[in-house]
Amino acid sequence: MRIGELSERTETPRRLLRYYEEQGLIVSRRLPNGYRDYDEYNVDRVLQIRGLLDAGLPTRIIKQILPCLDKPRTIYFPDATPEMLATLERERDRMTRRIDCLTRNRDAISEYLDIVRQGLQPDVA
Repeated sequence: MRIGELSERTETPRRLLRYYEEQGLIVSRRLPNGYRDYDEYNVDRVLQIRGLLDAGLPTRIIKQILPCLDKPRTIYFPDATPEMLATLERERDRMTRRIDCLTRNRDAISEYLDIVRQGLQPDVA
């Protein structure tokens, strides 16, 4: 698929897809006319990358852990240094804190919406 279709299917700007490619996060082939051609696999890969970026991981770490996220879930990480493992543990813990915060905020908004909606219900007598 060409970059425009990948962009549409992942809701990711083309410029960002080119950046992912420059960073080695995704790979394309070049067609004879010079256009990029992406495999179907890249749809899930881009969504995975976006999720990791949204979680706050930098692209340098994403590049290192992407091979571990492939299917089947065979984890092969021969060059994992103690520093890398410590970095991943810090990132995981930071994500957990962020998830907890987002969960609290979501629950507070839900509670607020429930209260507001109850106030808008007509009295049935």
